[in-house]
Amino acid sequence: MTPGQRITPCPSVSFIPGSIADMDHKDTTRTPAGSLGALMTPWLMLAPFLLAFLLFFVIPALQTLQLSFTDSGLTETHGYVGLANYVELLQDPSFWDSLLQTAYFALLTVIPLTALGLVMAMLINRLTRFAGLVQAIFFIPNILPIAVMAMIGGWMLHPTFGVVNLIAGTEIAWFNDPDFAMPMVAMATIWWTVGFNVLLFLAALKNIPQDLYEAARLDGASEWGIFRYITWRQLRPVTVMVFGLQLVASLKIFGQTYLLTGGGPFDSTKVVLHYMYETGFVNQNAGYASAIAVVFVLIVLLILVLQSLANRFINRRG
Repeated sequence: MTPGQRITPCPSVSFIPGSIADMDHKDTTRTPAGSLGALMTPWLMLAPFLLAFLLFFVIPALQTLQLSFTDSGLTETHGYVGLANYVELLQDPSFWDSLLQTAYFALLTVIPLTALGLVMAMLINRLTRFAGLVQAIFFIPNILPIAVMAMIGGWMLHPTFGVVNLIAGTEIAWFNDPDFAMPMVAMATIWWTVGFNVLLFLAALKNIPQDLYEAARLDGASEWGIFRYITWRQLRPVTVMVFGLQLVASLKIFGQTYLLTGGGPFDSTKVVLHYMYETGFVNQNAGYASAIAVVFVLIVLLILVLQSLANRFINRRG
C-alpha cells in the first residue's frame, strides 16, 4: 500500500443480497405457522380425492357388507339373517359355475394380452417409418365404448355375413355354440384392449438406454441374448404391472358377455358379475347379491396377494 492511498472497507457478507448468510437468516426466522402450512399443503391437495374415495368407495363397501347379513330386497330392507347368505352361497352350484367361467375367461385373455402387447410393442419399436400411425391403429379400438365393440364383434362373427365366417368359408353361429361362445368373447376382448398394453410396453422400451444394446453387440451378443439379458430384465417390472392390470380387468368382466351373449348359451358365459347382477336386479335379492360381491372381492384379493408373492419369488430367483 502506497502512502496516501485510501482503504476501501469490504462490505459485510450479511448485507449481500442472496448470500449464504442472508439465506441462513431467512431459514432461522421461519415461523411455526409457515411450517404447519407446508405440512398441511399435501393433505389439502389430497382432500378432494380422499373425500371422493370415502363417499363413493368406502361407505358403499361398508353398506354392501352390512346388507350381505340381511334378507333385503332391491327396494326394501328385511331383518338380520347372520351368515345364512354366505352358507347358501358356498352351497350354490350356480355361483361356482359362474366363478369357473370367470376363471376360464381370465385364462383365455390375461396371458395372450400380455404376450401380444409385448410382441407388438417390440415390432413397432423397430419401425423407422409410420411407427406413430401403426401405434394409433392398434390403440384406436381401446377408446371405443363397450357397446360399439360389442356391435363390431357381432358383425365380424355373424354366422351369415361375418368376416370370420367369410374367410373360413363356414356359417358357424359362434355366440350360440357353448364351446365357442367364451373363446369368441375373449377374442373380441383381446382385439379391443391390446392397444393399451402396447402403449405401456412401448413407453418402457423407449426408456431402455441404447448404450446397453451397443455394448452388447460390440461384445458379440446374439439377438436372443440381448433380449434375455437386457430387454427382458428392463421390461420385467412393466410386464408384472401389465399382467396384474389384465388379471383384475379379466376377473371383473361383465359388459362383454352381457352384450354379446347375454350369459348364454346355457349359461356358458355367465360370469360372477353377471350372476350377481341377475340376483340383485332381476331376482331382487339384494342381500344375497351383496354376499356374492363380498366373497368375490375376497377371492380377487387373495389372487392378487398370491400373484404378488409369486412375483417376489421370481424376482429373487432372477
